[in-house]
Amino acid sequence: MPQPSRQSLQPDFDLVIVGASFAGLVAARTAAHRGLSVAVIDAKPEPGARVRSTGILVKEAIGECEVPATLTRKIPGVRMYAPNGAHVDLTAPGYFFLATDTAGLMRWLAREAARAGANLMFGARFTDATILADRVHLHGLDISARYLLGSDGARSRVAKTFGLGRNREFLIGMETEYEETPSVDPDFLHCFIDSALAPGYLGWVVPGAGMTQVGLAVSEGPFGAPRKPDYEAFLKSIDHRFAFWNCEVLRKRSGPIPCGGLVSPLSTHRVLLTGDAAGLVSPLTAGGIRLAFQYGRRASSAIADYLLDGGPDPGAIMAREYPRFAGKTWMRRLWSLAPSNFLLNTMLFTPPMRALAQRIYFERKGAKSADGPVLSGRRDDALQTIGF
Repeated sequence: MPQPSRQSLQPDFDLVIVGASFAGLVAARTAAHRGLSVAVIDAKPEPGARVRSTGILVKEAIGECEVPATLTRKIPGVRMYAPNGAHVDLTAPGYFFLATDTAGLMRWLAREAARAGANLMFGARFTDATILADRVHLHGLDISARYLLGSDGARSRVAKTFGLGRNREFLIGMETEYEETPSVDPDFLHCFIDSALAPGYLGWVVPGAGMTQVGLAVSEGPFGAPRKPDYEAFLKSIDHRFAFWNCEVLRKRSGPIPCGGLVSPLSTHRVLLTGDAAGLVSPLTAGGIRLAFQYGRRASSAIADYLLDGGPDPGAIMAREYPRFAGKTWMRRLWSLAPSNFLLNTMLFTPPMRALAQRIYFERKGAKSADGPVLSGRRDDALQTIGF
């Protein structure tokens, strides 16, 4: 491949971010506020196009990035269903989830980044790049940067181009947005544990922000054996509760969710990965938006320190700060074995399983079961809830 001459490379930007993702847009806003010249490139035609996320935020996410209340819907509890249909309602004092208008949230994040001074280049596809001395040159776009941040999703092209770590383990998810329906209790995320229909993960019904979200995700089987979500079978199994057959379909989406933990290596000279590209997704719960907010901001701050003040290498800094998920990675692999529904019906809501779920998923105090039917006929304060 011909190498660009030193004279042809101009420092068009201090930082180019590939991917207008949650992590990428928060990083762009932060870096622009720090005084860097920033460009965000994304192949999508506009922000919010081709959304691939359920958009569910845990409460802690709004501590990382406050989002407009008009784009969210507060959900205080979780209703967990066993394969036999029994369920338990779970809450934690003061805790809640936020369903979001995800496309609207992405548009808001893009406006915030632009207001801070970032240049948003939609319809611009990253294909290849070359590092030459203190510049990264992006081929086909005629721009260069002093630093490149890859936030371009689970199958990162930036990671492939620079020989960085790549996600190898995935959940495969499918989701349909229906019109808002009164048959779904708005106070709960409805989570369905069933190894026949959702081996290695779960199905969900979410009373969303102006719509109802219905989804299903499965993991790879033992030794990487492929599995495919049987969405129609899942929908049929829950339709007696919600009657989605009578609801208008608004949108459909599907895609891979990385669940193998942090990739390695995360960086090379003047290039760093963040968000899904870095594997910053909880292997067990598949939650990643809070981490995208937190570490997108932190990565861009480390880059600003490096470029503006001669600070330490951002790759070395983030390799120490990004979470490793070691325990959750092993739990993910065990859960991917898909315990039998008989075992799930027997064990799912026992106190030891609740305590284990609390420790692994949430590690918060004060959870309690809300009034309502429970699998065992008792109430327990161990488990809090499940995130996506």
